[in-house]
Parts: sequence; structure tokens; C-alpha cells
Amino acid sequence: MSEKRDYYAVLGVGRDASEQEIKSAYRKLAMQFHPDRNPDNTSEATEKFKTITEAYSVLADPQKRDTYDRYGHAGVSGSGGFSPDFSSTIFTDFEDLFGDFFGIGDPFGRRGGRTTRAEPGSDLRYDLEISFDEAARGLDTKIKIPRREVCLACSGRGAKKGTEPATCSACGGRGQVRTQQGFFTLSRTCPQCGGAGQVIKEPCPTCYGEGRVRQEKVLGIKIPAGVDDGMRLRVSGEGEAGMMGALPGDLYVVLKVREHPFFERRGNDLYCTIPISVAQAALGTEIQAPTLQGQERLRIPEGTQPGSVFRIRGMGLPSLEGRGQGDLYISVQVVVPTHLTREQRRLIDMLHSSTRIDNKPVQRRVADRVKDIFG
Repeated sequence: MSEKRDYYAVLGVGRDASEQEIKSAYRKLAMQFHPDRNPDNTSEATEKFKTITEAYSVLADPQKRDTYDRYGHAGVSGSGGFSPDFSSTIFTDFEDLFGDFFGIGDPFGRRGGRTTRAEPGSDLRYDLEISFDEAARGLDTKIKIPRREVCLACSGRGAKKGTEPATCSACGGRGQVRTQQGFFTLSRTCPQCGGAGQVIKEPCPTCYGEGRVRQEKVLGIKIPAGVDDGMRLRVSGEGEAGMMGALPGDLYVVLKVREHPFFERRGNDLYCTIPISVAQAALGTEIQAPTLQGQERLRIPEGTQPGSVFRIRGMGLPSLEGRGQGDLYISVQVVVPTHLTREQRRLIDMLHSSTRIDNKPVQRRVADRVKDIFG
């Protein structure tokens, strides 16, 4: 009897390989040497496939791998190497691996349980447009959505009232049919019942055997204060009904928030620009600043320069996490008059004569120059 190869060498991985690396290596080799993919050399391919599967069955199980690392093949040969006594881990991985690229379940046909077409319901999307103010304060509203719901006439079974679905004669109610291909017993979805395990001979006249009917449902939706454009709200269980009693899907409400006429949102803070006159900027004044809650008094000190920004605390948007409120930032724009009367010209000329400004370039600050260098 020939000596067995090292399992790590069989899969082409190092002894420190992670679980995912081992799984990926096996997947690649299994695709290469599966007998169905080697019809011209089935015998050799089957032997190679058995070898890599034996290696994977040990290295994919943490307990067996630890024993193998300590004692080698002697530590795991009690069950005869490649044997029917695989762990549950290997069967779970087989379903994931082979189901992906061969369209089958358990390649050894050992999981003969009944399958059904009890598919969960689909998720639904609803686009809801709201105003900026509604997003800021939140609202309760109602929406109408078309969806498939459980047929009440047949209670979702699909069969006419007073009748029962019959067991599928092709698969015996398992929902799968098996075919023998050399070393493997392959299980596939039954083509006669579609995996349901049952055949409806007298369909429900209301849903035509589907078990679901299309209806419109009015739902109450609560929009929390502080939501932003593009946010999704998940309403659990309000999607389409599942098949054969399976769980329903979810409803996702996608928000479209209309822009505000003068507020700009940045996170939970608000920004806006208010014009003031040259005289107001020079002499100082008090203005009424708009907020989402109404008007707020804002003092403009004398000598205010164009572009000055003032902050009003707590007048922004509420946090969705309930942690306080954003602030409102107001930028003042000094408006220079373009059409002056003769009297206005005389007064401004008097101001100009009494105010001397040296019209030379302003020296850049050192901080600005450093920022440009390291920008």
C-alpha cells in the first residue's frame, strides 16, 4: 500500500493556512478534478477527487486538524481515511461548495430530507419625498404599496378549499430526485413539483395555485426627526408574503428630501447667508435671523467685515441618535449700493475723505504660506 501524501501538500497550502485558505484551495481543486468535468478520464479524476476530499475532510475540521498536526495520518486513520463517517462540517461545506458551481446539494446523496418551495417574500422599495422642514421635525404619514399577500381563500396553500395537495409521485415528497453518476449520488430539484414535494391538482381559483394575491396595503410610517436625503428606513415584515408560509420580506422606504430655499445642511448644522448694508456693517445693528423654529435676534457688532460668520447654538437639526442639536451658522454679505443719489454720493465722499486706507497688497499670513507648501 502506497504511503499517503501530506494533507497540506495535497491541497497545496502551508501548515499555517487559515480556514478560508483551505476552503478556497479545496474549492479550486474540486472544480478541476470533479468526475463530471473529466468525462475522458473519469477513473483517474475520481481517485484524485477522493484524495483531495479526504484531505479537506480532516483539515476543515478544527479537532481533526489538531489531531493530524500532532500525530499525522495515524491520528486520523481510525475511520479508514476517506469514509462515510465525515463530520457535519464537511457536509455543510459540500453544500456551499458544490451547490455554487455544480447546481447540486450533497454530492453523496446523504441528505435525503424533504425540501419545499417555501421561499421568503421579496423585499420592497418605496420612494418617499418629504420637505426639508418635515425632515427636520419628523412626521407620521401613510403610504399605499402594492404587494403580494397571503391568499385568504386557501390560507396560502395554493389548493382549492376543501382539497389537499398530493404527494409528488416523482420524488416521493422529498422535493429532490437522485441520479447515480459513478462514485456520486447527485440530488437535484424535482422537475415535476419544483422542489415543493407536493402537486396541486385543484388550484385555488383566487390565487391560481400560487398561494398569494396582489393587493394594495396602506401603512403608517413614522419618519424620525433629523433624517437626511437618501436615507433608508426598514419596516420589518412589510414586504411581500413568503411562499408556503415562509417569512415575508421587508419594506425599505427611501427618503428624498427637497432642498430648502435658503438653508444649506452640513451634517446636523445649518448654514445661510443674510445681506446687510454698508452702514449696518460699519455702525453695527440687530437683525432678525431665520431659524427652523422661527425668528431669532442676532446682534451685528460695529465694524463687521464682509463674510463674517455668526453661530446660533442649538438651532440646527436634531441628531438621529438623540444626542443634542446642531448649530446655525449665518454668514453676512455686505451689499454695496450700485445706484446712488446725489445726496448719497456727497455723504459717501465725506466718509471717504475722513477715512484713509492704504491700497497696498495685504501680506499673507505665515500660516497660509505654510499650508500652501505642505497642502
